[in-house]
Amino acid sequence: MAEIEVIRRAPTIAIIAGEDSGDQLGADLVTALRRRYPEARFVGIGGARMQATGFDSWFDIKELSLFGFAEVVSHLPRLLKLRKELLARLIAAKPDVVVGIDAPDFNLGVEKRLREEGIRTVHYVSPSVWAWREKRAEKIGRSADRVLCLFPMEPAIYARHGIDARFVGHPLADRFALVSDRTGARDFLGIPQNVPVLAVLPGSRGSEIKQLGVAFIEAARKVAAQLPGLRIVVPAANERVHATLKQLIGNAEGESAPLLIDGHAHEAMLAADVVLLASGTATLEAMLAKRPMVVGYRVSPVSYRIAKALNMLKTDVYSLPNILARASGMGDDVKLVPELMQDDFTVDKLADATLSLFHDSERRGAIVAAFEQLHLALRGDLEGHAGDLAAEAVAEMIEARHG
Repeated sequence: MAEIEVIRRAPTIAIIAGEDSGDQLGADLVTALRRRYPEARFVGIGGARMQATGFDSWFDIKELSLFGFAEVVSHLPRLLKLRKELLARLIAAKPDVVVGIDAPDFNLGVEKRLREEGIRTVHYVSPSVWAWREKRAEKIGRSADRVLCLFPMEPAIYARHGIDARFVGHPLADRFALVSDRTGARDFLGIPQNVPVLAVLPGSRGSEIKQLGVAFIEAARKVAAQLPGLRIVVPAANERVHATLKQLIGNAEGESAPLLIDGHAHEAMLAADVVLLASGTATLEAMLAKRPMVVGYRVSPVSYRIAKALNMLKTDVYSLPNILARASGMGDDVKLVPELMQDDFTVDKLADATLSLFHDSERRGAIVAAFEQLHLALRGDLEGHAGDLAAEAVAEMIEARHG
């Protein structure tokens, strides 16, 4: 009994985060769990935010930040080696629970193997089973003892397959105010209040920037040529992304030249009138900032052909605002956000769609009103912040093991 009490006070909690968004979720989770278990040991894979909480990252998080089928295949030997080493260390450490954050292609296989060893596993961030391939829920259930869901419609899907899933709220819904502060964001970034502003976010990974960045930056310049006084703000997620974007932007000067900043994507979105960005979690952030946006994305032709051949593309919308709008009952055909994917991902089409939003204030107002409704839905009627609710769900797993 004494040994169990020690474990309860100081559990070993392993977390595997696969990219920048997972690092933020992981940092919030570690912070909340540490309030419950001040002496806990946190190990696994995490980025700078998680490490700032005292997390012991065994590998560089960038090792898991890959983009598309083609890139994953080219790095497969390295990934398999990392997976083998990670599994060996986790099995030896015998953590009280392992939390895989997102990155399902990597984490679900690791979770399944650990579960076979009798280690409790949690998968934090459900794959998009509500958008395509619902049967994946069964595979997830074989890997994870519990799934933590960010969207309110997800637990019911897992329940149909007999899987323990819990809606813990979306942490981004906590970070953004229901009424956004454009004035404060512009003051923070040193941008005048009386000029049009375009925020450009081509992605959070270096591989994305290389593939998408040129089109986004050139589209922004084309918008600036037709919109007098436009300020362009380009936040860089990390040093590697900053260096890549710096090469794309060059040494342009003047008020219309893109302003490259380190971090502060939140403030850049709040300061903007319109956001031009890559499909992904950033679209949810722009929605919560109540900013009309244009979404673009393009994977390599090889990756796209594989996805088509495997019949993986089950939806005609790709950005989270559009998906959430349909899931929340706004209409099966609603499309709040223009999406320019694959062959439609061109400089001209990106620029034209962005200019259209700048020139139509009534449309922008309608989009903002819809985004406010979706923000409220993501908050739900939950008591507490997402990080705390996720920590509670993980703590239950720890206590159940030693109860």
